[in-house]
Amino acid sequence: MAGHSSDFVQSLERGLSVIRAFDAEHAELTLSDVARSTGLTRAAARRFLHTLVDLGYVSTDGRLFALRPKVLELGYAYLSGLELPEIALPHMEKLVATVHESSSVSVLDGDEVVYVARVPTKRIMTVSITVGTRFPAYATAMGRVLLAGQPGEWLDGYLASVRLLPLTRNTIVDVEVLREELRVIGERGWSLVDQELEEGLRSIAVPVRRADGAVVAAVNVSAHVGRGDAASIREDLLPHLTSAARAIEADLRR
Repeated sequence: MAGHSSDFVQSLERGLSVIRAFDAEHAELTLSDVARSTGLTRAAARRFLHTLVDLGYVSTDGRLFALRPKVLELGYAYLSGLELPEIALPHMEKLVATVHESSSVSVLDGDEVVYVARVPTKRIMTVSITVGTRFPAYATAMGRVLLAGQPGEWLDGYLASVRLLPLTRNTIVDVEVLREELRVIGERGWSLVDQELEEGLRSIAVPVRRADGAVVAAVNVSAHVGRGDAASIREDLLPHLTSAARAIEADLRR
């Protein structure tokens, strides 16, 4: 395939696409569902599914297929070697106890943010967020903080290829508007997204940096619009959020 090295193993890519076909909205899939979702032929989808069944990653009743808990091992290997969640959680818990809103930490994976730590309070989103949840980076406060922290050449490539879908009526869908927003975020050091990922939800985020200044993660606080307007949320939450981020950074450098 174009863009891949000579060592690229397409069969592994296809097998992983079968695993990714399952999600919270599609916990159980038929063979036809998997073939349709992945673009594989039914014969190929059948081989991959039954291989995953034999390996213990997928279960089946003969018609429906579903992921088994063993699939968590694939992500646990990464998370167990990642010190960030363990370091961040005590500071996030203190932050949540102070502001009474949920907090999360995420990292950038391609054009998406991946949640690696979370301390919830009340549920304010229709989509359940857990460790491993992914959202498009362009529509989230943490994603924009992470994007703003990337090298210029990488960011230019991202902006040239990203599809900006209107997740709500407020979502930025103009590339040049997003580019300017990222420039501003990079200068001021925080991002506030007002109902762009989901109606009724505001989120404010700041970067988490290594000792050399590189942005390695983002930490946020999310609040329902009923808490107040964007300005009041920034005034109420940003100082506490920034303090938590600095504490996480200090512990990362020890």
